[in-house]
Amino acid sequence: MEKQGHSEAGIISSESHSHVKLLKIHRELLVTHIRNTQCLVDNLLKNDYFSSEDAEIVGACPTQPDKVRKILDLAQSKGEEVSEFLLYVLQQLADAYVDLRPWLSETGFSPSELIQSKVVVNTDPVSRYTEKLRQQLTRDSKFVLCYAQKEELLLEETYSDTIVELVGFSNESLGPLESLSCLLDHRTGVLSEQGETIFICGDAGVGKSMLLQRLQSLWAAGRLDTEFKFFFHFRCRMFSCFKEGDTLCLRDLLFKHYCYPEQDPEEVFAFLLRFPQTALFTFDGLDELHSDFDLSSALDTCSPWEPAHPLVLLTNLLSGKLLKGAGKLLTARTGVEIPRQLLRKKVLLRGFSPSHLRAYTKRMFPERAVQERLLAQLEANPNLCSLCAVPLFCWIIFRCFQHFHSVWEGSAQLPDCTVTLTDVFLLVTEVHLNRTQPTSLVQRNTRGQTETFHAGRGTLHSLGQVAHGGMEKSLFVFRQEEVQAAGMQEGELQLGFLRAVPEQGLGGDQQSYEFFHITLQAFFTAFFLVVDDKVGTGQLLRFFQEWAPAGGAGAESCYPPCLPFPCLKGGGLAGKDPFKNKDHFQFTNLFLCGLLSKAKQKLLRHLVPAAALRRKRKALWAHLFASLQAHLQNLPRVKSGAFNQVQAMPTFVWMLRCIYETQSEKVGQLAAKGICANYLKLTFCNVCSADCSALSFVLHHLRKRLALDLDNNNLNDYGVQELQPCFSRLTVIRLSVNQITDSGVKVLYEELTKYKILTFLGLYNNQITDVGARYIARILDECKGLTHLKLGENKITSEGGKCLAVAVKNSKSIFEIGMWGNRIGDEGAKAFAEALRNHPSLTNLSLAFNGISREGGKSLAQALEQNTSLRIFWLTKNELDDEVAESLAEMLKVNQTLKHLWLIQNQITAKGIAQLADALQRNTGIMEICLNGNLIKPEEAKVFEDEKRIICF
Repeated sequence: MEKQGHSEAGIISSESHSHVKLLKIHRELLVTHIRNTQCLVDNLLKNDYFSSEDAEIVGACPTQPDKVRKILDLAQSKGEEVSEFLLYVLQQLADAYVDLRPWLSETGFSPSELIQSKVVVNTDPVSRYTEKLRQQLTRDSKFVLCYAQKEELLLEETYSDTIVELVGFSNESLGPLESLSCLLDHRTGVLSEQGETIFICGDAGVGKSMLLQRLQSLWAAGRLDTEFKFFFHFRCRMFSCFKEGDTLCLRDLLFKHYCYPEQDPEEVFAFLLRFPQTALFTFDGLDELHSDFDLSSALDTCSPWEPAHPLVLLTNLLSGKLLKGAGKLLTARTGVEIPRQLLRKKVLLRGFSPSHLRAYTKRMFPERAVQERLLAQLEANPNLCSLCAVPLFCWIIFRCFQHFHSVWEGSAQLPDCTVTLTDVFLLVTEVHLNRTQPTSLVQRNTRGQTETFHAGRGTLHSLGQVAHGGMEKSLFVFRQEEVQAAGMQEGELQLGFLRAVPEQGLGGDQQSYEFFHITLQAFFTAFFLVVDDKVGTGQLLRFFQEWAPAGGAGAESCYPPCLPFPCLKGGGLAGKDPFKNKDHFQFTNLFLCGLLSKAKQKLLRHLVPAAALRRKRKALWAHLFASLQAHLQNLPRVKSGAFNQVQAMPTFVWMLRCIYETQSEKVGQLAAKGICANYLKLTFCNVCSADCSALSFVLHHLRKRLALDLDNNNLNDYGVQELQPCFSRLTVIRLSVNQITDSGVKVLYEELTKYKILTFLGLYNNQITDVGARYIARILDECKGLTHLKLGENKITSEGGKCLAVAVKNSKSIFEIGMWGNRIGDEGAKAFAEALRNHPSLTNLSLAFNGISREGGKSLAQALEQNTSLRIFWLTKNELDDEVAESLAEMLKVNQTLKHLWLIQNQITAKGIAQLADALQRNTGIMEICLNGNLIKPEEAKVFEDEKRIICF
């Protein structure tokens, strides 16, 4: 019946154009689906179609359906124009009257020019709430909230892009994220269609919060290419403010603890429940969530109206049991993992590349002269550049430079020696403490770091007390009474170390505070443990104890209970508190090593008695030695050919960081002595460029030669520079998937050709162009023992391919070349063909996915007629056709030494395959020709079933 009514409506609209009749015929349909009567009344009033008396008559109706009927009655009584305008409002405010969209489309309603000239105002509660959310997020995202309190830094002027990468379940790279809109695009990077959560991970300070703030800003300005009408942002640490007995329903969590609708909250919430796909949730810092609430004892809730503990609401939102279909973005530090069934997409933030760092420098320092001075200082200090790869540390270093630039009238100098993370945080502490000094145009503040720290001892102790108290409980938000109990004064709160918590209403009317970043809280915790006289050695090592494994089989169970690092199994959600991450303890331990290093004694002797300092240093070193020795002895080992391979984990990287922070050659020598294996594997350990400083600090003490595998990390060119001290020991270097460019390859050339001991060079999936290819060709020329070269998935074209081919031709040692996924084309293929002729050693060659077509393919086939060394040849995903297949068939009649030929995903038809099959009658050496994905149908492939060496499907 309804379809018939729709059809009649179309006839009425197109023939008689009676809008009064249209409203009359579909009266009950409109009564059923119009829920928002106020919006209609507002527009009818604004355009003088309704009088105030009409509005009062509608308002006096007891129920919503009665109000709709009264509006329809009044509109029809007033004639065609008013009825047409009512339909126009329904059409224009599609979101307010979403259920009427299909009906309006079927009627073919088209308003007249007169009606189109009328103003339609959107007073729909949902639209008003969307606008309120935009206003709130515009305000909240305008300034950078992450780093500072005293200055108001505009996000638009501060935010800079970083390396953002789509990754798989095991953090394998799936390619870069092209834009923030692609983050929410369901067409790219989806790991599971059933998953609800987009997971963003990265190290502390790498820019996760800034990325979410940028998303908020774009959505609020209408510049985010999405259909989301709602944007709810929560920081996970706020859930720690709720007590075990606290309960909320979903409606109160969204409205009372985020943003309350000014009009008809029930209608807004009903819309949200009905269309959850219109909402986007962001949850920042899962690793910073800590609660005594036991999730295992709580029942899941699928009801949006049923009160539950806020943590239960959070877990059910992430899993999709609440608001299934809503967009959900979750951030956490590297090492935290969420169950695969929750995961829709996974994104890894890697910080600044060298090009990003240069762009950020220009953004922070608009004056060209200042830019050049700063960049010159950075380029002269790769160690400092490595630290600057982490946006937070970069911001700190730049702010310090900015401070000294203003104080010393443009003659600011960054440290020109080895800089540790402790040095960086001591520097920013000095800068912030100097804010208490009076400024004068005549006289500058010239006091040194020691004097500054001595003068600010009380402030530092109070900050340390607050930080330490929170760190012991893994809490990062402090109530006002906790801050006051530590003796913090109002002026000290304005220094910029602490900032007011953005969320209101969580702890009553009292103001709450937090450190501007978790790493700063870790620094002040370590500072408190060092300078407080009452802290004994047991309390000093308290956070090392936190990293002791809980027990279990294998090497982990052999670790001493005081081991300061996590177990080797990697991050996982387990135990009573599934969200807890312990990086804050790692940073505290790292800063302890830095503050108790010999270099910092001059600074600290004015803050802590010498005897206490000696006692604490002795306890820390003894503990570090014992832990290091136990760790190295129990790393898992594998025998691989001539190599005794040790499989290190992220744990080992943190140990190296602590060792480097001590700047003690004795500790470095001890660590090197403990590495008994000759193959150190550190793949997927999230090693960044700054960690290469720590790695070199240990490895340069080795007496023996070593194979080093750093594939799938985040070294970039600065990391390669930091590895320079240990290149004299490395025979195998694997640096694949590490954001390395031609600049890094140049460093490799300059260093590796000094020692000429290289046998294996892996640079797969980096950003190497023809410029870098020339350097690699020279490495191949000069390192006469190089046997394996992996260069796939770079940006090498025919020019670079020709250079490499010439070097391969001249090499008497090269065994394997991997060039998959470059763009050498036919010209590059011809050059490799020349290299193949009579080559004495090349056994494995991949030229897959290189844009090679007929001409290049035929050249390669002809060259192989004069080759007896090659055993495996990959030509997958090129543009080879039947003519190339014919040339390869001729080659196979001559070449009896080639064993494996891969021609997968080319353009060969049954005709070409028939020629290859025929050639096999005269070839006993070839074991397989893989032809999957070519232009052959299953019925055509049946002809070759008897030839088992031909693989078509």
